[in-house]
Amino acid sequence: MATISTLETPPARQDGFVLPAALIAGMPAHTGSRKGAENASGGAPDATPICNASTGAVIGWQEHAGAALVDEAVRAAHTTLASWRATAPAARGARLKKIAELIDANRARLAALQMQVSGKPPLEADIDVSDAAATFHYYADLCLDAQAFAPEALALPDDTVTGERFYEAVGVAALIVPWNFPMVTTAWKIAPALASGCTVVLKPSELTSPVEHLLAEIINEAGVPAGVVNLVNGGGEVGALLTAHPLVDKISFTGSTASGKKVMQTAAQDMKRVTLELGGKSALIVRADADVERAVTLAVGGAFTNAGQMCSATARILVHDDVYRKFMAAFETAVRAIVVGPPHSTNVAMGPLVCAAQRARVQSLVEQGVQAGASVAFSGSVDQACADGFFMAPVVVAEPPADNLLWTDEVFGPVACVKSFRTDEEAIALANDTRYGLVATVVTADREAARRYQTQLRAGLVWINTPQLIFPQICWGGLGLSGIGRELGMAGLRSYQELRHALAAVG
Repeated sequence: MATISTLETPPARQDGFVLPAALIAGMPAHTGSRKGAENASGGAPDATPICNASTGAVIGWQEHAGAALVDEAVRAAHTTLASWRATAPAARGARLKKIAELIDANRARLAALQMQVSGKPPLEADIDVSDAAATFHYYADLCLDAQAFAPEALALPDDTVTGERFYEAVGVAALIVPWNFPMVTTAWKIAPALASGCTVVLKPSELTSPVEHLLAEIINEAGVPAGVVNLVNGGGEVGALLTAHPLVDKISFTGSTASGKKVMQTAAQDMKRVTLELGGKSALIVRADADVERAVTLAVGGAFTNAGQMCSATARILVHDDVYRKFMAAFETAVRAIVVGPPHSTNVAMGPLVCAAQRARVQSLVEQGVQAGASVAFSGSVDQACADGFFMAPVVVAEPPADNLLWTDEVFGPVACVKSFRTDEEAIALANDTRYGLVATVVTADREAARRYQTQLRAGLVWINTPQLIFPQICWGGLGLSGIGRELGMAGLRSYQELRHALAAVG
C-alpha cells in the first residue's frame, strides 16, 4: 500500500507530495500527470491541491479517480467479500485490535497530519486520534467476545419447529466521509463494517485525504487482507460513481443534508441499505438554576470547537431571562479571550476553517443574516499573523429573528446565536422548532427538569451538564434532516448486517 513517508521528508516535486487516485487491493493506482490532463478512466481532473489551512499554502496534490478505478475498487471488495465474511469474528477482531494498537503507536504522525492539513489545535488533533483508536478497540472487543455474532434461539408457540435469529454482513459497503473529522468519521464506519464481515470502498474528502491514506497504510500493516479495504479519491463526482455502482450493497454517508438526499435517491434505485449522518442546528439550554460558569464553558466548546465545523455544534443557545445578562457578560469575556491561530501558537483554542471557499461561505451567511435583521453582539479576533490562513473570528449574534437564516440554517462555522426564554416549555419549543434533530445540551441543577428535557427534546443524543462527550458505546445519529440510522454502539454494527431467521422441523 502507498506510504505516507513522503509527507515527512522533502517531496519529489517542488510543489508537494502527490497522493494516488486510489488504493485498490493494497496497491496504489495513479491517473498519470498531475497538471491539466483529463483522466482517461472517467474524465475527472487528474488532481486538486491539498492546502495547509493555517497558511493557505499548497502542500500536495490529490489525484482523482475516474469510473474505471471506482469500478476496479468495488470489484476488488466484491471479490474478497466471501472470504472475509466467512472469517471467524475472533479473527476479524484480532485485525481490528491490531489497527487500534497501530493507531496509538502512530499517534504523533496522525495528529501532526490533522494539524498540518486542517489546522486543528494540538488538543483537538490528539482527541481525534484517541477517538479513532477507541472505536477500533470497541468493535474488536465485540468480535473477540463473539456473543454479538452468535445465533439466538427463539421461543415459538409450536414445539414441532425451532427458530433461530442471526445476522449476516450486508456485503460491499461504500463509505463516504467528510473533511471536518477525517480519520474519526472513517473509524466510525470502517471498524463496524469490518467487524460485521463487510468489505469496503472508502471515499475521503479531497480536502483532507492525507490522514486517510495514513490510516489505510495502518490497516494494511495490521494484516487486513488485500481487497477488504479499498480507497478512491475525488470529489462529489467520484462519490456519485461509487454510490451508483451495482455491486455496492450498503452506503454509509456523512455530509450535508443536500448531498444526503442525493445519496438516498441513488440508493433507492437498487434498494441499497443506507445510513446517513447529515446536518444539525442544535440547541444548548441554560436554565435559571444553571452554573453560569459551566454554561459558558459548554457554550464555547459547543459552538467553537473545530471552528464550529461540526454537525453537532450547539450554535442555538437558549438562556433563561434570570441569568441572561450574567451569561452574556461572561460569554463575551470568554469569546474575546479565544486564541485563534495555527496549531503551534501559544494557548491556541481555535484553528482555521478548512479552506478559503468554506470561510467565504460562512462569512457570506453572516452578512446575509445581518442584512435580514440579525445583530452581531460581539466577536473575537484573529491575529494579523494568521492573515494567510483560512481563519475567522468567532461571532455571537443576540436575539436573531426566528426566521433568520443564522438561527434556522446550519452555518458550519464559528457563529453562535443566543436567545432568551422564560419557561421550560418555551425553551423546549424553541429547541424543537427545527428541521434537524441531532443533539442538544442542557445545563441545570435540577435532576427532574433534566429528565423532562431529555425526554421532550427532539434529538438523537442529549448531554446534561457535560461537554460533547462521544464514546463508541453510545449510538450517534439524529432525527429529521439530521439523517437516517445510527453509527457507533451495537446499532452501528447492526447497520452493516442483515437480520435473518431460520425455522427447522424438530426430529
